[in-house]
Amino acid sequence: MSRDLRIAVIDKNPLRAAILEEGLRAAGHMSVTHIDDTADLLDRIHAIDPDVILIDLESPSRDVLEQMFKMSRSVARPIAMFVDRSDTGMIDAAIDAGVSAYIVDGLRSDRVKPILDTTISRFNAFAKLKKELETAKSQLEDRKVIDRAKALVMRAKSIPEEQAYALMRQVAMNEGKKIADVARSIITAAELLG
Repeated sequence: MSRDLRIAVIDKNPLRAAILEEGLRAAGHMSVTHIDDTADLLDRIHAIDPDVILIDLESPSRDVLEQMFKMSRSVARPIAMFVDRSDTGMIDAAIDAGVSAYIVDGLRSDRVKPILDTTISRFNAFAKLKKELETAKSQLEDRKVIDRAKALVMRAKSIPEEQAYALMRQVAMNEGKKIADVARSIITAAELLG
């Protein structure tokens, strides 16, 4: 975490925000923007384009939490949320909303750096897992499409599976396409003609 991160601190309480800002500056982070009014919060976050978001909610109501969760869902950034009190439902909702760290009764300037580092590490680990899951889902979907197209080719040409796959692969190579794209074209053509 050597570079100076752009950090947004969302806190209506100036004293509590000062604790966070003190901890951030002690950790070497000087690009800190304090947001003390949550009106048009999402627009302001997009305008700041922070690398990390720290949210401090002294005694959050359900409405305030939902506003923060809505913002969390729409920005792909590491987010740490400090609250004074909580329950299992709030923690579950925070995690579902993409909050990387949910700290209950832990607002101290000397804790800010390790919490910030953990928040970024957890966000990056989750993002990596999410990308791997999306890749696996895409590969599975491609496999299904290829199998379906292969069956169409086998039936149309009365050839065995290996030969149908080899034919599709040859077309993909000749046209510089992925075999899954060729398979989609075969399925589309079969649907139009069938």
